This record gives sequence, structure tokens and C-alpha cells, in this order.
Amino acid sequence: MPLLQVRDCPEDLYRKITHYARKQNRTIAQQVVVILEKGLGQDLSNIERRKELLEKINSRNIPERVQELDDVALIREDRDR
Repeated sequence: MPLLQVRDCPEDLYRKITHYARKQNRTIAQQVVVILEKGLGQDLSNIERRKELLEKINSRNIPERVQELDDVALIREDRDR
């Protein structure tokens, strides 16, 4: 697993991380990973993120003329070039 080292961390930030780590029964390293995951939008599991993405894709409004395109014919046309 990769190692992440942070230098010159502000004292007040370090105290807050330590405080929340104790409150959540985590080590400081575990708490930092949780904070990074939330900050990067990775706090959901892979399955949950995939479900959200599929819902977003399925809810898109696709114009009728695009839906009428024949995928196979387009691929075949592209290969024949």
C-alpha cells in the first residue's frame, strides 16, 4: 500500500484530526484516509458509485433522432473506410 507523508501540517488542523480520530475510534492515519475519501467524493462504495452513475446515465434525455441511429451500421461503415 502506498505511503503518504505530510510535512508542515498546521497544528490546529492536526489537533482537529486527532480529536475526530479519537471520537471515531480510529488511528490518525485511518481518519486522514476517511477525510480524503470524503473530500474526493470517494466515501461511497464502488457499487453505490456505479449505481449512481447508471441512474444518471439512464435519466439523460436522448433526442429521438439519436435513438434512431443503427449502432451496427455505424460500426460497419467505420470499419469499411
